[in-house]
Amino acid sequence: FVLFFTDDSHKSEEKDEISKVTIISLVPLLVISVAVIVIFYAYRTHKKRKLNKAWEKNVKPRKHKDCSDVCAIMLDDDRSDISSTCANNINHNTELLPIELDVVVGKGRFAEVYKAKLKQNTSEQYETVAVKIFPYEEYASWKTEKDIFSDVNLKHENILQFLTAEERKTDLGKQYWLITAFHARGNLQEYLTRHIISWEDLWKLGGSLARGIAHLHSDHTPCGRPKTPIVHRDLKSSNILVKNDLTCCLCDFGLSLRLDPSLSVDDLANSGQVGTARYMAPEVLESRMNLENVESFKQTDVYSMALVLWEMTSRCNGVGEVKEYEPPFGSKVREHPCVESMKDNVLRDRGRPEIPSSWLNHQGIQMVCETLIECWDHDPEARLTAQCVAERFSELKHHDKLSGRSCSEEKIPEDGSVTTAK
Repeated sequence: FVLFFTDDSHKSEEKDEISKVTIISLVPLLVISVAVIVIFYAYRTHKKRKLNKAWEKNVKPRKHKDCSDVCAIMLDDDRSDISSTCANNINHNTELLPIELDVVVGKGRFAEVYKAKLKQNTSEQYETVAVKIFPYEEYASWKTEKDIFSDVNLKHENILQFLTAEERKTDLGKQYWLITAFHARGNLQEYLTRHIISWEDLWKLGGSLARGIAHLHSDHTPCGRPKTPIVHRDLKSSNILVKNDLTCCLCDFGLSLRLDPSLSVDDLANSGQVGTARYMAPEVLESRMNLENVESFKQTDVYSMALVLWEMTSRCNGVGEVKEYEPPFGSKVREHPCVESMKDNVLRDRGRPEIPSSWLNHQGIQMVCETLIECWDHDPEARLTAQCVAERFSELKHHDKLSGRSCSEEKIPEDGSVTTAK
């Protein structure tokens, strides 16, 4: 027999050599593959950037043009008592304007409002404007409102048109002026006191109010530009103006708050319990706001809006018998109730303004009632948003079930009695 002996160590060396050769052969292939992939993606990225630049060049200018068109519509002369041309010129005027004060048309906690004439050049022509005059002591309120109005993104057809702000020295001392559009119909409370409204009027007034608040609360403009949300914090019928076309515009931003992302919880906590007690939401009366969530501030505005919608509805001839105007909660509280009095009514008794059964006989008004009930819910998070209310009013346009003429221009007789359309 012949025996053959193999050397295992020699075989192992051969295998290692083969592995090394294989690896050395594959490395260039892998490097080439990676290089091809990198080059491919670099090409794709470069091509995409070129397409984006071309898109920006061709599309974005059109977008800005559309935005300007929207803003031009918002400042259209048909929707305001002062021309857009005048407003655009005034906003850049650094000198004191040639204004002649006429009569006092309103008084508030912080200022008086005058009807005034804004003279045009040297001619006898003039524009009618409103001038809100703050005394020296109310500088902080003037500055707050001026800063709110100065935000170009605030412009909206349902927010009072701002012209300019001025500091003036008079015989009575230093004064601070805000010059705005003038609306001859006055504030909503005065208008509802003097007039009975139709369903169409209610739809226009309520829908425009909701749209104004929705824009105030929004974090973007109708054009899509970023915008800092603002809460009014003193919504009530006397802080809402009625325009010639029977739509609303918001005014009086002296207590308003910009919900800037940089605000801390402490900043929000220090903003205080503000507003008018009659219109304060339960959580404001109780000083139990959720400061961790800025949406909670918007929810207080929605509660106040619900009370204003109730005021409108109470003066609509679609509800049957129309009683004399009463503010929310009417005779249940005194004329100027304090916070403690409203706590008893709203918190302890869970009271809300009465909704008579006759209001539910009209399909559109029934839907308004359902909406305002959801808006004044005791739980802030259960309330609708202003945008949702605006959308609901848009859907209500086709629910006109009234018969008879509109009483929107019918004056209340001198004896205070009220008549309804037959």
